[in-house]
Amino acid sequence: MGENRGLMLFKLVILLSLSTGALGYRTGGFRAFYFVQQWLGSYCNQRGTVCCDPPTGKPKPDFTIYGLWPYYNDGSFPYNCGDDNYDVGRIKYMEKRLQQSWPTFTCPQIGRKFWVHLWNKHGTCTKDILGELAYFEGALYLKNKVNILQALARAGIRPDNRFYSLKSIKKAISRSTGGFHPWIVCNTNAKGNKQIWQVTFCSDKTGKKLIQCPYLPGGRGNCDNRIQFPSFY
Repeated sequence: MGENRGLMLFKLVILLSLSTGALGYRTGGFRAFYFVQQWLGSYCNQRGTVCCDPPTGKPKPDFTIYGLWPYYNDGSFPYNCGDDNYDVGRIKYMEKRLQQSWPTFTCPQIGRKFWVHLWNKHGTCTKDILGELAYFEGALYLKNKVNILQALARAGIRPDNRFYSLKSIKKAISRSTGGFHPWIVCNTNAKGNKQIWQVTFCSDKTGKKLIQCPYLPGGRGNCDNRIQFPSFY
């Protein structure tokens, strides 16, 4: 997949957090959400990765939703929090918006089963506060609230395969959200270049109000001082 050791370590940390998440669910303490967007150009150009267009065709260039993950007071990620009678028909009215803002690029395409999976894995852990509709509406609301591509363009940072300073990227995104600091995760493309991949913010329990993330690591993370912003896939 072209991932380096730093990204593998990041994934291990997430997996370890997830391993404690089920216990967190039993003891309570749902605090807020991680809201994660990704740049498909960086996901699809990794070595060994194959992306397939969604049924609606190739979307216009934009960051798309990667996940809306609840986290608890101790920083753990709950997941798979019990069975739920998921009615995919209930979200039919927002399906076009989900296809645009929260698509899947897996091969072969799995259609609505993608959102069923998301709800079963993450949404069920919020159902006491946010039901099925509110969970997806919250993610779509945050997507409109945090327009990463527009924020970067205003600072002259564009998906043109050039390298930009990580500091300037964070500053541009933070400025557009009124001072909320993004957590940026990089991956490595087939040529070995570090590139912007995921941008994470935190929101409160309503899924509509941004907050500062108390548990995200500071500093550079797994990115270099200068990272590539590849063209759309």
